[in-house]
Amino acid sequence: MSFHHAWLDDVRPNPYADQLALGFRLLRFVRPLEREYRAYMREDGLVLKCITLSIVMLLWLTFAGLDSYLIQPPQLWWMLAVRLGVFLLLLVCGGLLLQGRHTHLMVPLSLICNGVFGLGAAAVVAIAHTVDLNYPYEGLLLICLAAYFLVGLRLSEAIASYLVVLLAYVGFELLAGLPIPRLVNNVLFLLCANLIGAVGCYLLEFKSREHFLVSRLMRVLAEHDSLTGLHNRRSFNRQLERLWRQAQRDNQSLALLLCDIDHFKAYNDRYGHPAGDNVLQRVGTVLSEAARRPLDMSVRLGGEEFAVLLYNISEEQARQRAETLRAALEHLDIRHERSDTANMVTMSIGVACLRPAEGGELAQLYEHADRALYEAKAFGRNQVVA
Repeated sequence: MSFHHAWLDDVRPNPYADQLALGFRLLRFVRPLEREYRAYMREDGLVLKCITLSIVMLLWLTFAGLDSYLIQPPQLWWMLAVRLGVFLLLLVCGGLLLQGRHTHLMVPLSLICNGVFGLGAAAVVAIAHTVDLNYPYEGLLLICLAAYFLVGLRLSEAIASYLVVLLAYVGFELLAGLPIPRLVNNVLFLLCANLIGAVGCYLLEFKSREHFLVSRLMRVLAEHDSLTGLHNRRSFNRQLERLWRQAQRDNQSLALLLCDIDHFKAYNDRYGHPAGDNVLQRVGTVLSEAARRPLDMSVRLGGEEFAVLLYNISEEQARQRAETLRAALEHLDIRHERSDTANMVTMSIGVACLRPAEGGELAQLYEHADRALYEAKAFGRNQVVA
């Protein structure tokens, strides 16, 4: 299913919008988004898995009491032994999940829990059928429901898990000597329930993936400038505070480059706002190249004002980075007949570099960069001042 919404065209190119437009009927994203989605599911599903496991263990103990009422020894002792072994394995898996330190094992642990629960139930039913053919086998439906709706498994994982349980059930019942017509009836009933569960699980996972894409897209739109794709001022303020605290802890420097396009109003008056928007986009592309490291950031503060935030960099390196940016824009040779500085679009840059561990306040970094930018503009523009 693809999403033919006009608004998606307004926010592309964007990986989340592109995937929404492309669709995902086979419940697969492109590889980077698929990895991100699975990580999101691991982190988001911990509480759900712990609650589900608690319910499963409680039901398991309840059915042990039912066994004591319906089945007599010696078969009862075998059934209780199976239930005890499964309960202990579920207890171990639950302890690992509750620690919260093994998120990479969450899916394998979920599959193990569901598989052990299903195999144990199939074994218990088969043992009971050696003495009582009317012993209820429908408890396997609970495993089906858990796999498809409660454990938080993806559709492919849930189907694989339940097929293993179903095959094990058939094998155990054949060993127990259940009449073939009765076994065929039971298997058909379980397969129909499995089909219903698979359809429901497909719809749930589809909506889960859709929610993931839309929520991530909304977050990107909230934190990025729609024209240039750079971070916006709100995102910049939040990142600046976070990096300032991190620089204090790590005793690292923090550099801020404030950039202003020279005579941009005159450019808009001469060439029109669509051409001005194109210039802003090309400037955004240039600035984004300067913030490739994970903790760096390129920002459109508003209008023709931009910023680049650089972590763990010396003042001289920051100055060189700013000069590279200024020269890169000049090299684009975007004609600007109304400029008093040059015959192409240019940029003035103010640079400030501080080491928070040496004292000072966050506001000083911005004030110093702003003062440097003022001097760059006052003394001729198209230059870098630190």
